[in-house]
Amino acid sequence: MKQIVFLTGTRADFGKLKSLLAILQDSLDFEPHIFVTGMHLQHLYGYTLIEIKKSGFKNIYTFENHTDEATMDLTLAKTISGFSDYIKSIDPDLIVVHGDRVEALAGAIVGSLNNVLVAHIEGGEVSGTIDELLRHATSKMSHVHFVSNDQAKSRLIQMGELESAIYTIGSPDVDIMFSDTLPDLDTVKHYYDIPFERYNIVMFHPVTTEAKEMSCYAEAFVNALLASKDNYVVIYPNNDLGSQSILKAYTRLENNTRFKVFPSLRFEYFLTLLKHAQCIIGNSSAGVREAPYYGIPVINIGTRQQNRVTHSEIINVDYSEAAILEALHQIPKLTIEPMTPQFGGGDSGALFLKSLQEEAFWLLNHQKQFRDVL
Repeated sequence: MKQIVFLTGTRADFGKLKSLLAILQDSLDFEPHIFVTGMHLQHLYGYTLIEIKKSGFKNIYTFENHTDEATMDLTLAKTISGFSDYIKSIDPDLIVVHGDRVEALAGAIVGSLNNVLVAHIEGGEVSGTIDELLRHATSKMSHVHFVSNDQAKSRLIQMGELESAIYTIGSPDVDIMFSDTLPDLDTVKHYYDIPFERYNIVMFHPVTTEAKEMSCYAEAFVNALLASKDNYVVIYPNNDLGSQSILKAYTRLENNTRFKVFPSLRFEYFLTLLKHAQCIIGNSSAGVREAPYYGIPVINIGTRQQNRVTHSEIINVDYSEAAILEALHQIPKLTIEPMTPQFGGGDSGALFLKSLQEEAFWLLNHQKQFRDVL
């Protein structure tokens, strides 16, 4: 039985990995392990380790890696140290990392330097800000890639990756988006005590390359939300540099009956809320990835999602209060149909398992090669 380690540092990447973990846990050929670190262990952000444990997965190991929002480099170093000790204790056959966080890069570095096969989920995409560098660096430190679409595959080939080491499986969270396991809206509203009939979802993350301006951006954003007449379900930002400025601005929403503010939401519950929202506003990847599948309007603020896959129903605005308010006024006028799938059809887990069951997968050369584009 092959030992597969999944590394997760945030609520977002766990949502992406969940369907892959589930299908391996039901397989007799593989034993999945979960290395839990990052935001999952921070009480400020909801201590989402609890949600991982509630999911029923086995072999959960925790490691506190956080230093400070201004010391992502030290967090990377600390994660490398802790993850290195961990993999030496279980000797895995494969390490699976996701996306563009420092935890993913740490996992890829540890795997490649210890001659352990590393698989990167959703490489070959553009992220904007520092995330772009982290994602591409993680891809170069990984041996095999599970990408969301052919465009991402082409980018990896352009980066010199071997086509034989790239598997197109779609985005794994789509498996959950259209599964029959999502709770109904009334259940979610009761669980989180959300009284609104109609509401918008707020997810606004810091842009690390614009950290000095985040305080002004967050204040303008909150000004716009307060000036509008809508109800809002607000979810905390991630813990990147600049997050404290956003959290400070959110204190102005306290005791306002039009706002419900949460450190984190259970992934399936978030999807149900998103599916029934008037719109999602902020700069989260959920706006350019998940929301279009449900036909939900998106107000995308600023530069964080610049150059990512977009569609015509995304309203892109700058950070000014006036622009955000104008976009909010446009939302009721929009009629949107769910988009044609660009990130798979909900069978990522099955395609992932099929790849791991191929003998050729385990024969991939651990010695990376660069393939020139001719």
